[in-house]
Amino acid sequence: MILIDTDDSSFYYDIQSLTGEFFPGEEIKEKEKRETGAPGPRLSISVHFTDRVVSVSADYWRETGEISDQGLPKMEKRSQNGTALIKDIDRPEVKNRLKRVLYDVLSKVTGQTLPWGTLSGIRPTKLVLSRVEEGMPPEEIEKDLYNTYYLSPEKTDLAIEIAEREHEILSSVPYKDGWSLYIGIPFCPSICLYCSFSSYPIAKYEEKVSAYIKALDHELAEVAEMTKGHPLTSIYIGGGTPTSLSADQLSKVLESIHRHFDFSTVAEFTVEAGRPDSITPEKLRVMKEADVERISINPQTMNDKTLEVIGRSHRAADIERAFGQAREAGFVDINMDVIVGLPGEGRCELAHTIAGITKLRPDCLTVHSLARKRAARLTEEWEKYADTSFENSEMYMKMFEHAARAMGMVPYYLYRQKNMAGNLENTGYALPERPCLYNILIMEEKQPIIACGAGGASKYTIDGTKTDRSENVKDPEEYISRIDEMIERKREKLKELTWL
Repeated sequence: MILIDTDDSSFYYDIQSLTGEFFPGEEIKEKEKRETGAPGPRLSISVHFTDRVVSVSADYWRETGEISDQGLPKMEKRSQNGTALIKDIDRPEVKNRLKRVLYDVLSKVTGQTLPWGTLSGIRPTKLVLSRVEEGMPPEEIEKDLYNTYYLSPEKTDLAIEIAEREHEILSSVPYKDGWSLYIGIPFCPSICLYCSFSSYPIAKYEEKVSAYIKALDHELAEVAEMTKGHPLTSIYIGGGTPTSLSADQLSKVLESIHRHFDFSTVAEFTVEAGRPDSITPEKLRVMKEADVERISINPQTMNDKTLEVIGRSHRAADIERAFGQAREAGFVDINMDVIVGLPGEGRCELAHTIAGITKLRPDCLTVHSLARKRAARLTEEWEKYADTSFENSEMYMKMFEHAARAMGMVPYYLYRQKNMAGNLENTGYALPERPCLYNILIMEEKQPIIACGAGGASKYTIDGTKTDRSENVKDPEEYISRIDEMIERKREKLKELTWL
């Protein structure tokens, strides 16, 4: 356990987030919220402010590798402190100086450095893109990012490469007056071990699917009315696994979208086909006839043993079958997702996955670093996996980068999450002509993303600066019964932001 003591709670989230980067998955609490009689903390952090300085101190207890006479691991205590001047500077700079001194203290007591430095948010490339848009030269960006955030040269180079590519892509798309549509289908053949999304086994909800599609149609109709006069840039159907619907059900959803929205400005239409055990030639035909241009077939791994461990009912051969069927159906823009850090996987297993992906040659490859999410079954059943390795490293991520580049792909978007294996990132690679526009728009917060369906989270971005959110309920039955409430949430937010 980690305890944080600070006399300015407005900075608590920043302290907690950066501490969590050094100790992913560790329980972090405010000192006053510690339960009476709880075991002593592994790390104790104190952060105190005056009008001139911020002071940070840390006491860290770690095992020495030796055993005491009582048969217990010997512990040693490491302590470190530091200060930073904060007089006569604005709050953003106070936060940056606080995080730098906290980083210095934690780095010294743990002996660790972080590839992304003090950055603990999910959109590091957003900082870089703003500098690219301002015309700042790459060498100045690198210096600025190191001085402000301690970014490593490797991550800075990656972020600059991606930001420059995003800038080029966005320059060719009239996105500023438009918006994008996300549609959530919250059903899956089964729920994966690591999944924290709003996903429900479709076998248990078969009797509710028709009602869900009807409620979704109602929400889409209302959103179409609210957004009249604003061009629709991209559509992304995710979940869950949208192709867990039957071909007829999927056709009804796609027909509903075409009925309500003007496609004349739509630059991209994506469906997460996702699980190969949900893909059939008939569903592929339905999507193709509905002008879906881009699909994802997401193996996560090409190792049968791992697929079984993470709760998937298909095998690597099914991935190859589904991919071949998609090519035969005429899809020329196929993404594949993989996860690095899955249980029991090391270099050999990852090399096997890379060989399988390379054989299929998708148009995009999204490489995720496993994130241990609070709502995932992996976290709830963590004790079952105490002796299982969850490995990730810069070397493993480089293996996939080299494979992607060997297939002619380049990195085009990136994001991070809390509790990621190896404190690394998720990176999307694509052939130069096949980047996913929706991924860039949502990650860089360049326009409103309006989300329909259970679990959808709408983001309202105006002029790339002001953002707000409204969320739909996650449970499909609640979504059906409260659909008008979901619609009104959107209506009110759009009015608040004067986007109508």
